[in-house]
Amino acid sequence: MENARGILEGVSYAADAYEAVAGCDAMVIVTEWNQFRNLDLERIRGLMRGRVFIDLRNIYAPERLRAAGFEYVSVGR
Repeated sequence: MENARGILEGVSYAADAYEAVAGCDAMVIVTEWNQFRNLDLERIRGLMRGRVFIDLRNIYAPERLRAAGFEYVSVGR
C-alpha cells in the first residue's frame, strides 16, 4: 500500500476492511483474498450507512448475507 501512495493520486487508503466501510452506502468485494472471506458481518453492518453488499467473487453465501441484514448482489451466480 505504501508503494501505491506514491503512484496513485486521489485514492483513499484504509488500514482494514472495517475502516474502509465506515459510513459507506455499499461494500464491494473484488478479491478472493482470505482476509475478506470471514469478515465480522455484524460489525460491518454497524459501520455502514447503507446495507448493499456486492460480491463480485461469490465468496459469501447469499443466505448468510441476507440473514445478516444486507441487500446481497452477486455476479455470475
